[in-house]
Amino acid sequence: MNHHSSLPEGAGDDAYLSEFEMRRAFELLFYAYRDFTAEPDALLARFGFGRAHHRVIYFVKVNPEITVNRLLDILKITKQSLSRVLGQLVREGFIAQETDAGDRRRRMLTLTAKGEDLERQLTACQSIRVGRAYRAAGRDAVVGFKQVLLAMINDEDRERFALNP
Repeated sequence: MNHHSSLPEGAGDDAYLSEFEMRRAFELLFYAYRDFTAEPDALLARFGFGRAHHRVIYFVKVNPEITVNRLLDILKITKQSLSRVLGQLVREGFIAQETDAGDRRRRMLTLTAKGEDLERQLTACQSIRVGRAYRAAGRDAVVGFKQVLLAMINDEDRERFALNP
């Protein structure tokens, strides 16, 4: 066995496309996602929040003054779903909402100090896990992993990453 791969040496060039390998990849994604979200889920639960709250907090952090419409576009959720989650985050003081001076209909979102603190905690535990995995896998594997993830997302979002490597 090649220690860098779960495929036996001498396996055909397309053995990685077999049903077995596809299912193994699905399983690995499920387990990785479960473990990637476990600590943040526990932290969020203390506030009565879930993963939708986490995604909103994360994308508001990395896109300061993001508009509600842009956030809807990124999250691909209904306005009603976002409204429920965002309303709670605003009411509880994690996100500030300001009206755009140039267009009164546009609302821009930013994290408050309380929101920044929660985002920092959420990101810290995930950074430890991803950093540990990156160090264990090595630079080439990390590059390959990012290529696979990029190839899995839709074209519109992939273009966003091509502009911001």
